Amino acid sequence: MNSPDVPDPNLLPLLSSRQVYKVTAAIGLLAALAVAISFTGRWFGENLALAGHTSSLEAYDIFIGQDHLRLPANVIRFESQRMTGVRERVDLYLTWPALAGYSNETRDLFNDVDHPEKLIFLQIAQSTMSRDMSGRIEPIYRLVFEGAPRAGPAGLTRYDAKASSSYAGEVFFTASRLPRPAYVVRCLLPEDPAASSSADCQRDIHAGKDLTVLYRFSSKLLPEWQAIDESIESFVRSRLVP
Repeated sequence: MNSPDVPDPNLLPLLSSRQVYKVTAAIGLLAALAVAISFTGRWFGENLALAGHTSSLEAYDIFIGQDHLRLPANVIRFESQRMTGVRERVDLYLTWPALAGYSNETRDLFNDVDHPEKLIFLQIAQSTMSRDMSGRIEPIYRLVFEGAPRAGPAGLTRYDAKASSSYAGEVFFTASRLPRPAYVVRCLLPEDPAASSSADCQRDIHAGKDLTVLYRFSSKLLPEWQAIDESIESFVRSRLVP
């Protein structure tokens, strides 16, 4: 029999007040941790989904040489370039055919590697050559053409580059556009069209006072060459500040 001064173990509470305090504190800590993990996970997930993109429409004034461009943040490809100031160049990306920047509505287009024809990439810099790609066809490119020309898509004419030239492996497509200079584009065509990338073809044009606009696109878009060229010219012209 237990002493009168010693409580009957069968009558003792299962947890002491100190244990209750510890358990309550542990539960509180776990709850706080769960909330923090949920918040952090949501923040990380959202930022991972953005992957450097932004849907912000804040406009930045970018000065390149003698030219002044005003561009919304969501068309500027790299975060480090999203600020007002003097630049050597600015890199852009746009949906095709809308020429829109990144947004909730266009998110899938920017993250879909299986459809590179949905985006066009631009690099705008101060001109380093007096002639753009159209102007270089006669003095430079024709010297490296090899073999008979062949018909290309949508009225283009295809020329293969000499294997001994610095353009080995490349294909040139041209088209007459009188009274404008001829259209010229350089491409590295994939053996399998399904393996096309957003940088298969590139063309550069002059814009503004002293800008070169180099743009790249999937070879799947070659049939739309004329619309692309006109749209890119119009887009850049509309972003120039007088």
